[in-house]
Amino acid sequence: MSDARAWGFTDDRGTALEAVRTPARVVAYVRAGAALLDLGVTPVAVYGSGHDGDALDPVKAGRLESAGVPYLGPGRALDEARLRGVGPELIVDVTYDGKSAYALDEGVAERLGVPVVALSVGNELTLGAVIGRFGELALGLGGGADLVASAGLVASAEAALRDAAAGVDVGVLALSGAGPDQVHLARPHAWPELARLAELGVRFVDPGPGPGANWLTADWGRVAALEPGLVLYDSRANAVRPGPGPAGGAGGARVAPWNPETPPSAVAYAAFFLELAEALRG
Repeated sequence: MSDARAWGFTDDRGTALEAVRTPARVVAYVRAGAALLDLGVTPVAVYGSGHDGDALDPVKAGRLESAGVPYLGPGRALDEARLRGVGPELIVDVTYDGKSAYALDEGVAERLGVPVVALSVGNELTLGAVIGRFGELALGLGGGADLVASAGLVASAEAALRDAAAGVDVGVLALSGAGPDQVHLARPHAWPELARLAELGVRFVDPGPGPGANWLTADWGRVAALEPGLVLYDSRANAVRPGPGPAGGAGGARVAPWNPETPPSAVAYAAFFLELAEALRG
């Protein structure tokens, strides 16, 4: 007779995981952990990426800090003993290429004998599919999120954003500041959330030709030359925030925050869409 408690899940690398019971102690990359918390699964700890330092970036953390979830440090430099100390039964990371976990050195997990789930956040999936996959994992881990209600939350926010986009003619440029002389301009089709915004009527400014699948690296003068009406700036701690006005790097554009690592949950993306709708209205 099969064990009714047996657990299984196939991640977005095609890796099939099985366990004799549902993992109860989940450690996750910050972005994944914040999404799981929104979906009713509280991680026992989270870790960062190579962009992160010894402190948790509050922009990426969502509700993790208020929930008291401890931060273990950057994933690639993760202290193995510290990870072992929280007793993980499952590690949840993200993948951008469908082949490897983004933030964690999987050798650490292998030495501890802990399975790793990696869910895609790259542009091979639509935003709805990305959110849906995290919902599937959360349900499989015993999460209590109502996915039907969550879908309605996103639909309502999308309707508000569609109305806002239809009522204005604003060119939008998403970027990540790398310093006083360099900025990375996002290619909208390469980001599931930006591609969805374009479908909803947000008019993005094309960064132009050049190398880079996700970002075009340029100087701040390029931003001014593109003449966006609204700049969505990378609000993570590792990025440089532009200011309005020519000297601030954003030209004459208004600015609004964008987290390129928004937790893949309906709650988080609905909030972002509503904030963007207000920013478009100016």
